[in-house]
Parts: sequence; C-alpha cells; structure tokens
Amino acid sequence: MRICVVGAGAIGGMLGARLALAGNTVSLIARGPHLRAIRSDGLTLIDEAGTSHVTRPACATDTLVDAGPQDVVVLAMKAHQVADVAPQLFPLLESGTRIVTMQNGIPWWYFHGLTGPWHGTTLHSLDPDGSIARHVPAERIIGSVVYPACEVVRPGVIQVIEGNRFSLGEPDGSDSPSIRAISEVFKAAGLRAPVTRDIRSEIWLKVWGNLSFNPISALTHATLEDICLYGPTRALAAGMMTEAQAIGEKLGVRFKVSLDKRIAGAQAVGQHKTSMLQDVEQGRPLELQALVGSVAELGRITQTPTPSIDAVWALASLLARTLQQHQARLSVASTTRNQP
Repeated sequence: MRICVVGAGAIGGMLGARLALAGNTVSLIARGPHLRAIRSDGLTLIDEAGTSHVTRPACATDTLVDAGPQDVVVLAMKAHQVADVAPQLFPLLESGTRIVTMQNGIPWWYFHGLTGPWHGTTLHSLDPDGSIARHVPAERIIGSVVYPACEVVRPGVIQVIEGNRFSLGEPDGSDSPSIRAISEVFKAAGLRAPVTRDIRSEIWLKVWGNLSFNPISALTHATLEDICLYGPTRALAAGMMTEAQAIGEKLGVRFKVSLDKRIAGAQAVGQHKTSMLQDVEQGRPLELQALVGSVAELGRITQTPTPSIDAVWALASLLARTLQQHQARLSVASTTRNQP
C-alpha cells in the first residue's frame, strides 16, 4: 500500500517506520535536521525492548508534491498545523485516497456524518475560515485515536516508550472496505488497529483527561501525580471533566469509565509531564484549541455551562500569547528577600 505520513515526528515516524518495515511503500514528510538524518542514514526505530530497526522510506521530503499520489495519507502533525498543510495535500490525492487524521483533541470534522440537530455544524475554533474543510474532503476522512508514547531522541531516531494501538473509525460509523484494508495493513506491521463504529466516544475518552490535565500542568508546571494529589487542582480538573462529560452526553457520547477512575489513572502515571507542559518548556506552540477551546465551543453549541473550562481556557490562552510575545522564552523570576 502507498502510504504518506505527513508529519513524521515521534508518532508519525514510528508509524511510518513500522509500515515501511512491513513492506509498504512509505513516504515521510519531515523537515530540518530530522529530515536530513532520514535522508542520509535512514529512519531508526528503537522498540520497547531496545532493539533498533533501520528503514529507508521510498521518499523523505519536505515537499508534498515529491511524494506523488497515495492510497492513504496520514496526517500526523499537531492540530494547529493542519490548516497550513491542508492546501498542499492535493498532489497526494487520487479518487480513492483516504485521509487518516491523528490529531489530539476534538477534530475539525466532528459533526461530519452525524445526523440530528447539529448536522452540518462547523467548529470555528478549529477551522475558523473553513479552509481545512475546503481542502480535506470530508468523505475521505478516517478518524483515529493515538495511544503510543514515542520520542524523537535525536534527528532520525525514534524511541517507542510504550503502546502500539491506533483505533480507527469512519465518521459515519460505517464498516467500510477501505477502513478494514487500512486496519489490516496496520496489523501486518505489528500494530493494534481496532475498527470502532463509535470513534467519537473513544476520542472523548482521551480528550476528557487532556482537556484538564494538559492546561493545568502548563500553567502550574506540575506533573500528573502532583495535580491529582493536590486537592484544589484535583477538584478543578474534576470540575472541568464534569462539564465536558455533560457536553459529550448531550452529543450522544458514551463514557465507559467513571470520572474517579479516569483521574486515578492519571495519578497512577506518576511524575509525568504532560505534552503541553513539555511544549511550554521547549518553546513550542500549545494545542489549546483542539484540547480546550473546541470543548468550550461545544459547550456553547449544546448550551451547556462551562465555567471551569472557560476560566482555565482564559488563563492558558494568555500563557500561549505571552509565550509568543516573548519568542517562547519565559523564565521563572528568582525570589529575593527585601533587606530591612
């Protein structure tokens, strides 16, 4: 199968390496030192056992037109990068090309394929001018939920920390031949790729925790365990999650795990920095719209009050703005005692 991974960072690179090692014709879209390393030395994947696997993709480029038409295009960049990439996708698309979206948070296509009162609703927080929808045909989309944790340890080298599951689902809940074919290709590459008829409920289960723990950690520089063990932040996270659950249930989502169990799971992860805190520390843009802003917008759409979500959204948005104004460099001021 011809597969192009757009955004061959930690997750995209891991997926691309697995698919290439299984014999698929894989093109990787990357940039900078990472791309140069892949071109010169191939892409190295270090699995959970510590074994290194080296593969040379059919194409490694920063220009999508170089990759040519594909059977499957995987969008593995962060949510805030999709709008810039979407207009460039057309050289990759043929009549039957499917597009697998792998962004964290609520996807821009959330209401596609849904019937009922919100059919045709657009999430302006994710696609404010409609450019993504114009350039990424909704009927091509396959949703996914990404579970592996991976890291680019140095340019051209990706380490799998844990996990190999990529859940897949058609937005309309159908069980199409194309999604089954993609699932089988993923499985042949040693990945778990279950097909779900309710991809939105699985998306929400992941969003449920990310919506609260990510911005709270970014604002406080605290780990998951710290947030859960400190009463006020645990209560704040629970309040945000309660509001989100009310929104999701109005939209027909089924939460198969209790709120307390979800928080306990986050606490059990221990001294782990969330991805948003790591983005703050490394001066990268924050995934606020997909993880928080979109849920606040869904609250307005469903007429569900979201006071806790709105408050944290306001604080985190100002943090993102401050980071941008200071060229993503913030320092914690040292404390000095006033002399008498």
